[in-house]
Amino acid sequence: MGIGSSRKSRKLEVLLWSIAFPGFGQLLNGKYIKGILLITLEILVNVMGNFNKIIILSFNFQIEEAIAATDYMWLMFYPCLYFFAIWDAYKDAGGGMDESFSYLPLVFSAYFVTIGLILSSEFTFFGYLIGPIWLPVIFLPVGLGIGIIIRKTLLEKYSNENV
Repeated sequence: MGIGSSRKSRKLEVLLWSIAFPGFGQLLNGKYIKGILLITLEILVNVMGNFNKIIILSFNFQIEEAIAATDYMWLMFYPCLYFFAIWDAYKDAGGGMDESFSYLPLVFSAYFVTIGLILSSEFTFFGYLIGPIWLPVIFLPVGLGIGIIIRKTLLEKYSNENV
């Protein structure tokens, strides 16, 4: 493998570990204080929001029980914490540094996952509640898509101004 492949592999490794658990990417990047802080915050928000319990209930399609178990005031911190940790680890590994506005898809993902969480106790689809796990997951590609569109629009606007 060449040097370029090694850098790409490193960025991907950090990205995937950060997706698996916020803070792990920072630890791999040698940012130990930031990594430990993010891991601590992830555990705190996870426990206080009952996140693991609602994941299990949601995967077993016990949506009403998942909604009842959700502490929305705590869990609303999770999307921003999660997507920030992913972006920060990837950026520290050298990803997105040469691309303007590359953070926008993850920022809008955090926004829309939060909106999905807020609406999850009332939003129905064909009479079925979607719940606090599945509705945010459904809103994720919407946020990614809007972030990509806004990024492309800004890139075109600023590239036309420089001509």
